[in-house]
Amino acid sequence: MMGSKKLWMVVAVFTCLAMLLTACGEKKKPEPAKAPEPAPFVFGVVLVGPYNDHGWSEAHYMGGKYAESKIPNAKMIYVDNVNPGAKPGVTIPQVAEDLISKGARIIFTTSDDFKDGTLEAAKKYPNIPFVNVSGDHAWKEGKDYKAPNNLSNFMGRMEYGKMIAGCAAALTTQTGKIGYLGPLINDETRRLAVSAYLGAKYAWTNILKKDPKKLKFKATWIGFWFNIPGQTLDPTKVAVDFYKSGYDVVISGIDTTEALVEANKMAKAGKKVRAIQYDYKEACKEAEEVCLGVPYFNWGPAYVKAVKMALENRWTQYWDWDGPDWKDINHPDTSAVGFVKSRGLSQENAEKVDGFIKGLADGSINLFKGPRQFQNGKTYLKEGEVATDLQVWYFPQLLQGMEGRSK
Repeated sequence: MMGSKKLWMVVAVFTCLAMLLTACGEKKKPEPAKAPEPAPFVFGVVLVGPYNDHGWSEAHYMGGKYAESKIPNAKMIYVDNVNPGAKPGVTIPQVAEDLISKGARIIFTTSDDFKDGTLEAAKKYPNIPFVNVSGDHAWKEGKDYKAPNNLSNFMGRMEYGKMIAGCAAALTTQTGKIGYLGPLINDETRRLAVSAYLGAKYAWTNILKKDPKKLKFKATWIGFWFNIPGQTLDPTKVAVDFYKSGYDVVISGIDTTEALVEANKMAKAGKKVRAIQYDYKEACKEAEEVCLGVPYFNWGPAYVKAVKMALENRWTQYWDWDGPDWKDINHPDTSAVGFVKSRGLSQENAEKVDGFIKGLADGSINLFKGPRQFQNGKTYLKEGEVATDLQVWYFPQLLQGMEGRSK
């Protein structure tokens, strides 16, 4: 028995040695080489204000972030505060050159103020697609078509959002006086102020059944999209002046939140005032209790369209003027323009606003239909005449019934 045990021990030792020798002689299989990470597709965005302004520029910044989330390997780079106050003398071609040097393969310029500079940059860099937001150089049926093939435009039909804002304002006001805090004066800003007025007038006369002569709607223009000390009117002072002179609802048409901030201060002091913000979906969060709501741009889908066209080498010139998705005006993937109601709007009035939106959606409410007269008494639309896109886009002056400058 002892001899057998020793024999098995010897066998076991030799077996282990054989296994070790075999293992040592084996070569490890090389791991498969990893494919190199593809270089990101870089798109550049030029913002007129701060990227976190709670308004127009932040809405564009979020549109770029949306595109990053929807397009694999897309990367946004941006330059903000491109305006005479923050960056005097800086031109769009200069900013474009900087973005291209950092790898940008398509560039978005996000202001009507950048219209001519974008045209210049597009001609200078013909192999780079450019998109100017709110411009019309690429609109072949427009009055200012002159874009090269690498320049396109898109814009949202904010006219509907402003009509909804005007409706909410008229339903809420107790004094019958609505203020409009406007930026600079041009075709775009005139038509948006007019849209707010038409929404207010409709709600005042058709929903509330009140005398249209007792509705006051006044536009005050500060001179730019936000305050530039020494160059514009102070929007804080304009908002305060509105509230102190009996205008209990102020609709903002600028990129920043002064109207809402001042309404909040006034409300805390016991005044019954409200504000409507602009541009950015989350803008009311600064003071939800005094905010009636916000008409906002949802730029994400438009950014995705343009970036994909450039990425997939299928760029063609286009001019888009995208409206709400009437099935769901706040759908993040399909609606270019939306309206978010806030706590300052009563439940009763919120339901009336929903009814108004439904009328816009099914066409039973068409506010760009005659008769309509300009401030100077000339006819804008004859009885029963419906405005064309050209008549809405190029708006030469305010309408009768509105106070404020047209130029």
